[in-house]
Amino acid sequence: MVRPIRIEFPGAIYHVTSRGNQKQRIFLDERDFRSFFSTLAVVVESCKWVVHAHCLMPNHYHLLVETPDAKLSMGMKYLNGVYVQAFNRRHDRVGHGLQGRFTAILVDRESYLLELCRYVVLNPVRAGLVTKPEEWKWSSYAATMGRAPTPGFLDVEWVLSQFGRDSRSSRKAYREFVLAGLRSASPWSNLVGGVLLGGEKFIKGMRPYFEEKKPVDGISRTERSAPRPSLARIFGKTGRWPSSAHAIRIARDRHGYTLKDIAAFLGVHQSTLTRKLRRSQSKRESH
Repeated sequence: MVRPIRIEFPGAIYHVTSRGNQKQRIFLDERDFRSFFSTLAVVVESCKWVVHAHCLMPNHYHLLVETPDAKLSMGMKYLNGVYVQAFNRRHDRVGHGLQGRFTAILVDRESYLLELCRYVVLNPVRAGLVTKPEEWKWSSYAATMGRAPTPGFLDVEWVLSQFGRDSRSSRKAYREFVLAGLRSASPWSNLVGGVLLGGEKFIKGMRPYFEEKKPVDGISRTERSAPRPSLARIFGKTGRWPSSAHAIRIARDRHGYTLKDIAAFLGVHQSTLTRKLRRSQSKRESH
């Protein structure tokens, strides 16, 4: 089983997700949601996390977590372990409950933290569970808007500070920003190496942390090769076809993308890329 790479350092920010086994529900009733929040509050206190946004969905959850003390894995082990144990006891179940290890994407505060804060709270709307983000009780949206009590584990100050100093006007601007997200493109198209989301300066700054990591069996080649430019940066955001054989070689040979990855991004069959590379190679050899 591929084991996700973990990069931890003081002040790191992550988009964290965990999903139920085989897409099964991990929250069956209100008591389950509140049980998770209680466990999260313990982790935030003990590991000194800063939670900027959250959203619990029926079969998975999202957290935007800042770790001043570099204790992401420690906190996640407790959070998932204790919650699943309580869930199994309540519902007379056995097993892990969650699908493999949690996913943690390192996030650039300057470029993507605010964008992900709205992405997270819009999940119930995109999933068709509600028509407005405030209708979903289990996200941070209502508390950030001042329409529900702010739980002790949630920090809304940074988010609101991005929209001004006056609480009323900043919440109005925050609401407009969130709703505009329904018309914006997904931020994940700019994900780099499967584990980084940020601007070029951020990506370069992460390189030393990846270089310190020794190769470990089970860590995917994609993650070992991070940081690297996204396919959107190599081919352009639209991923138009036809693309040059030179760009395909750069993506494959220099940055470690598979032809399957590239074909999926460009919207063509893998054999199409193979033929293009062969023709290009023949032309080069004939000159």
